[in-house]
Amino acid sequence: MRIKFSVVIFLAVMVISCKVQRNASTNATTPSLVTQGPLWGAVWQQKASEYKALCFQAYNTARWQLDLLLKEPQNKPLAVVTDIDETILDNSPYQVHSSLKNEEYSDSSWMVWTKRVECDTVPGGLSFFQYAKSKGVNVFYITNRLEAEREQTLKELQRWNFPDATNDHLILKTAGSGKGPRRDQVAANYKIVMLFGDNLSDFSAVFDKKPQDERDNQTKNNAAMFGATFIVLPNAMYGDWEGALYNYQYTLPATKKDSLIIRNLGKY
Repeated sequence: MRIKFSVVIFLAVMVISCKVQRNASTNATTPSLVTQGPLWGAVWQQKASEYKALCFQAYNTARWQLDLLLKEPQNKPLAVVTDIDETILDNSPYQVHSSLKNEEYSDSSWMVWTKRVECDTVPGGLSFFQYAKSKGVNVFYITNRLEAEREQTLKELQRWNFPDATNDHLILKTAGSGKGPRRDQVAANYKIVMLFGDNLSDFSAVFDKKPQDERDNQTKNNAAMFGATFIVLPNAMYGDWEGALYNYQYTLPATKKDSLIIRNLGKY
């Protein structure tokens, strides 16, 4: 009887231990907003006709505005400045890949993706920039891709026949993520008539790493610029809009980011 009782106790302990380990494993891989949210954004970007319509709307507006600007006398060569990712190139497959692995963004995983040179284009972008170039407007690409990504980035732009896809028109991140100094670099020799981006910091330093309330206020203050000089493309997958929700503390655990995001959401 003592031996049978010991066996029963042993089996009970094993069952409890397995259950605890299984629960611990489940908790360790529980999806979060910051890992699974981008997946839903990628679904929208890949499959929603509304996404494509918004992109066409942005680039149609840009063409109408450019035609008006070209009628005005100019004292410097004209240029348009564009961001790359989610402005002219679609990286949604990277977000799907990362989300299915329950992972957040990392430079290393991102560079694995960009080396594949498999981006699609954002609807309307290629035709607009080819049109701008046909009108004698120079195109500059200011991106926060790293200098180590120069080769694959040029290959990506060139395989789609984006205009001015050359080293001197591609300005990558070498210091901070703020693009103001790089815009100034272009403005020294050209009149920048229009800027394109999916992130407000693509347009002005007044948006750089600002709290959510200040981003909202600056957006209202610059309302007249949108659709005229600032052309915004939709991106529900990532951006400073997300970072602002947890004060740009990107090293926080995913669960902590989730709680900070949810805490400030409107609900009933």
